[in-house]
Amino acid sequence: MNTKYSDLIDQTYYFPQEEFTLEGTELKFHDIDLMKLVEQYGAPLKFTYLPKISQNINRAKGWFKAALEKHNYQGTYNYCYCTKSSHFEHVLKEALRNDIHIETSSAFDINIVEKLKTAGKITNDHWVICNGFKRDQYVENISRLINGGHQKCIPVIDNYEELDLLSEKVNGKFQVGIRIASEEEPKFEFYTSRLGIGYKNIVPFFHKQLKDNDQVDLKMLHFFINTGIRDTAYYWNELNKCLKVYTNLKKLCPSLDSLNIGGGFPIKNSLAFDYDYAYMVDEIINQIKLTCEEAGVDVPNIFTEFGSFTVGESGGAIYEVLYQKQQNDREKWNMINSSFITTLPDTWAISKKFVMLAVNRWNDEYERVLLGGLTCDSDDYYNSEQHTNAIYLPKFKKEKPLYIGFFNTGAYQDTIGGFGGLQHCLIPQPKHILIDRDEKDQITTRLFSEQQNSEDMLSILGYDRNN
Repeated sequence: MNTKYSDLIDQTYYFPQEEFTLEGTELKFHDIDLMKLVEQYGAPLKFTYLPKISQNINRAKGWFKAALEKHNYQGTYNYCYCTKSSHFEHVLKEALRNDIHIETSSAFDINIVEKLKTAGKITNDHWVICNGFKRDQYVENISRLINGGHQKCIPVIDNYEELDLLSEKVNGKFQVGIRIASEEEPKFEFYTSRLGIGYKNIVPFFHKQLKDNDQVDLKMLHFFINTGIRDTAYYWNELNKCLKVYTNLKKLCPSLDSLNIGGGFPIKNSLAFDYDYAYMVDEIINQIKLTCEEAGVDVPNIFTEFGSFTVGESGGAIYEVLYQKQQNDREKWNMINSSFITTLPDTWAISKKFVMLAVNRWNDEYERVLLGGLTCDSDDYYNSEQHTNAIYLPKFKKEKPLYIGFFNTGAYQDTIGGFGGLQHCLIPQPKHILIDRDEKDQITTRLFSEQQNSEDMLSILGYDRNN
């Protein structure tokens, strides 16, 4: 009988895959020896494989380049990185090696941009697209950046007050964009996004606040839907509505020359993941060109703001299974030496699934289990994979340690989990390892942050302060 864990994977998926291979009984990720990583640094740990960031950026740039050439598209393509996906310096440093631009979401993002400018990683030739709801500090920081000579900073207007707030602070002429408030799929609890200005209100807004405003040029229309870029009737319908707004505005406003289609490329969440990126890019470019030709206007320059796609597939987490609890006749709980709520909060908050595989013991028999975290919270668990309603892992044996890996976790998890701060039930933040390749293409590792200790927690809680 085929009862080994390796048999299960072979029967369920095409394996090995580009990033996942097996050496003996142990899993490798992009040729990284994961068990060696555990032996060197211990578990739990989180890691970032930096070369994957550059790889994904250049994949996307290649798809857009091919589509523009195929359709003889006369506009340019600009890849922006959505910083809220991961603000870490090592992420921005790696991403900016690839001739890209930046999209920001809040006030402190601008401080990061200024730090990167001081370090020579960003210059005045980089576009800085400023999204998000803009209140005093964000307006102040954007204005400081523009007044300091960064003319390629484009605040994207999210509500009717922002234009006046910016005009008061910015010295001289500047450019803006307008965000469309997209209409969401019927399954959502709301119909129209809280972000941006409604389709019907954009042209009236232009006439009222922009048409005769000598200080401001409208350069960009911004479009994004929450469910991302998918080959569905809903997505193509929303894109078509956006393009109608663009062509109508373009006829009224010659300075409008750019369309920002936001982010939304999915990332691999299962070994069964299948998505035709090249087709989607090709069809988006085709639809934009056809609509503009029918309306008799020039095609726009294209901007994207890929965040999860840029950094998500670079991240991973490795845990040890500490103990197995048989809670009833059917359910076995494998307890990990960390917490899902704190280290992978999207598994708890939005039931997100990641690629999950055993790191070692692939020749052992497998069993069906549930995975539980260490907090005393009933929601601290991970109970199924993207492709099935169950989890299968090598059988738990106390004398044979079992390590499991969650992969493609690099977007949002650290910041949502409160990196470096308090964790639920005071479960410590795991150590974090940065993985790179040297000039000889050899894998290198270095410790980015140690696991939190009690002193870190007690200091935050105020126990070491003088009363």
